[in-house]
Amino acid sequence: MAHKDDRLAGQFRSTRPQNRFCGYNIQQPGELVNIFMPPPRVTPQSMDTALSPPVPLTIEGYCVLHQMMHFRWTAWQQLPAEQKQRLIQEASALLAKMERNAAGQSALYSLLGHKGDLMWLHFRPSFDELKQAELDLASLGISEFVTIASSYISIIELGLYESSIKTYKELAEKNVEPHTEEWDHAITDTLNRQKEAMRPRLFPEIPSHRYLSFYPMDRRRAEDKNWYTLPMEERARQMNEHGLVGRRYAGQVKQIISGSIGFDDWEWGVDLFADDPLVFKKLIYEMRFDEVSAVYALFGHFYLGLRCPSAGLGKLLNGELPKP
Repeated sequence: MAHKDDRLAGQFRSTRPQNRFCGYNIQQPGELVNIFMPPPRVTPQSMDTALSPPVPLTIEGYCVLHQMMHFRWTAWQQLPAEQKQRLIQEASALLAKMERNAAGQSALYSLLGHKGDLMWLHFRPSFDELKQAELDLASLGISEFVTIASSYISIIELGLYESSIKTYKELAEKNVEPHTEEWDHAITDTLNRQKEAMRPRLFPEIPSHRYLSFYPMDRRRAEDKNWYTLPMEERARQMNEHGLVGRRYAGQVKQIISGSIGFDDWEWGVDLFADDPLVFKKLIYEMRFDEVSAVYALFGHFYLGLRCPSAGLGKLLNGELPKP
């Protein structure tokens, strides 16, 4: 029986029953065939069969950590004023330093609703540095009054649908086999060019807008509707239409997409920044009607927060919302 996830055409497979074990196909007792052999030669005519659905290339930037926290208001309010002030000064100094960090910033938001009181957003060049940000916060005296409600780990990501399609077809026309040295060199060149061109989007400053809406999401993988089995050209078409909706909100909202496959429970994280929170509703509502969202999108919890700069932390912890 052919394995349902085998992406190669039938002529490249044995029709005999196969058992998969430790990287080999067991064709019959005593016979082991290495399944990690180089793939068959790809031509323009066979590319869709041999690589379908081809994986779009991605480029990555800052590593991202969201920390959602509950604040123990009752315990905090029982502290003497002098101790509160000392703890606020210590936390404000660290937040101010993180806000100014040239190699990846941090920002603090006051959350609305029961899901949390505070949300820290961290951009860093590496996961090691994200962990250090966690440790720095945990070392604060104010951490005694904080409990973690949730968190989300991801990395800023841009999908290269058009570049991938173009590069794959060019290599197929040259009869370059996938994952050979020549193939890998061409892919690396494409990624390096795109990463340099997209550097401002991969390594952005945290927008200074008043409001942030964060949510995780997936692409549907149900039996009848599976995003990952669509041809790459069709996925590219749908994503292009999806992006056209977002472009109509340029100047009103800033969007940063991060990938989290292998890092957290969902596939992507979405951060939206705006000075008017109503824009979040209008944008997301309109996007629900395009094909890629209506058919294939699944969403997690939404978190809505107001930016709290370091200079306003004292006001926030004394029950007064900082002004923008």
